Amino acid sequence: MLADASRVRVLLLLAQEELSVAELQEICSMGQSTISTHLSQLKQVGLVEDRRTGKHVLYQLKAGAPAALLSMLQEAAAEIPEASTDLDALRLALDKRRDRMRSYFDELAGKFGRHYVPGRSWKGLAEMLLKLMPPMVIADLGAGEGTFSQLLAQRAEKVIAVDNSEKMVEFGADLALRNGFTNLEYRHGDLEALPIETGSVDLAFLSQSLHHAAHPKRAIAEAYRILKPGGRIAVLDLVKHHFEEARELYADLWLGFAEVELVGHLRQAGFVEIESALVHREEQSPFFETVLVLGGKAPAQAGVGDFE
Repeated sequence: MLADASRVRVLLLLAQEELSVAELQEICSMGQSTISTHLSQLKQVGLVEDRRTGKHVLYQLKAGAPAALLSMLQEAAAEIPEASTDLDALRLALDKRRDRMRSYFDELAGKFGRHYVPGRSWKGLAEMLLKLMPPMVIADLGAGEGTFSQLLAQRAEKVIAVDNSEKMVEFGADLALRNGFTNLEYRHGDLEALPIETGSVDLAFLSQSLHHAAHPKRAIAEAYRILKPGGRIAVLDLVKHHFEEARELYADLWLGFAEVELVGHLRQAGFVEIESALVHREEQSPFFETVLVLGGKAPAQAGVGDFE
């Protein structure tokens, strides 16, 4: 398999990111039939696995690939001139993927209050607020125009609202200014690379935003990073469903999450004292359900000198 330079290029890319046939075509400048043939061969020998997401199939290097294989790929890459340019093309392809999702939210800036969004449940939000709340520093991650950020700002010491849509951030910042919120700051950024200092936040909050993250585990890990020792995370998101139209209608990358899946993501990131509950079920088809998952970052360990 590794004797063919094109297959090595494909494997090197799939070791970096899940990609569709169309994205591999664009990156490698190969025809659809050529890419499909390579993927079929690599899948047959157990080097590649796939996952269907809506109308697309995404491919990646098979989980648990031996270190020897990765080492061989790197050695082979040194002899393939296209390998380095492939990585640049990969970054561009991923930027295009993010831009497609961002354009959807740019169009919606200022309209969320008048448009239906699955899982936006006041009952779910209220139940979460009952579990949280003395004055603290809160990060609203994937805040959109910041409707909930403003609600939190009424009690919080400070709220940092982060969104990857520049227009949404502009709209939210202007709205907060007009409503007199001096403790609410909007920042433009990605869930997987938050523009927030490490260990600076008491509560990291993701409301119906995690299913828009390309890599939910990375987003959870970033939330862990920005939390102070003893800080808390609250994830409010859709339960896994089969309403495929959500990908086109709402730019959803993931069709919700199983409750046990979210609990696992928090545990892997290092959170403790994790609890979860189904907090809402919509009464109209497709009957979206909302799950709330809470977790904590362990308090800092006291040093010996702290007791003197």
